[in-house]
Amino acid sequence: MGTKSWWSRTDNRLLEVALGLATLFVGVFGVLVPALGVVGLIDPVDSREVKTATTTQVPGTVTDAVAGHGMTLTGTHRADLVFAHPDLGRRLLLALPDVIGSLLLLLVLTLLVQMARTLRDGDVFVPKNARRLSVIGLTVLVLAVLSPVLPALTTQALVSGTPMAEQIPFSVTFTGEYVLLAFLILALGEVFRRGTKLRADTEGLV
Repeated sequence: MGTKSWWSRTDNRLLEVALGLATLFVGVFGVLVPALGVVGLIDPVDSREVKTATTTQVPGTVTDAVAGHGMTLTGTHRADLVFAHPDLGRRLLLALPDVIGSLLLLLVLTLLVQMARTLRDGDVFVPKNARRLSVIGLTVLVLAVLSPVLPALTTQALVSGTPMAEQIPFSVTFTGEYVLLAFLILALGEVFRRGTKLRADTEGLV
């Protein structure tokens, strides 16, 4: 007696469309738009939220930094570092963390789209999907490390050699949620790999 799957072709199409739209959204607003800003075709990103060395307002010496380096720092512990007219190098450093994060997210979404397409045949438990899950897990792990590190590194490059460097210390804060998610995905990929291998061995005995 056969069993009818609750997952229909319509569900699969909707999943593919949703993932496709998410991929397009990230590609346009996470990569293309910032890249256009870097080359000067549209208004670039000109500010970044930073942590300051103290919880008090930045002293008046910042006025000199504005005149000499084209940047202002306003706020207290969480402050905004704003560039009046960022050059190409600064535009690149300001956009780099978001662009790299978006590229990694695009890789994850592309692999998810490829996995969703395997549902057309009614079987997602195939060796390729096990490998895709492993790549997704590693990508999420890389993203978990780079997300806090890249902004910190690029911020230090932006303020290096300016009076702002004394006000903005190097600061990296890691969170465990994405690391845990990465290991869960890697574990799921291993389950897929062993399941597909076991099924192949079983089918070989029939």
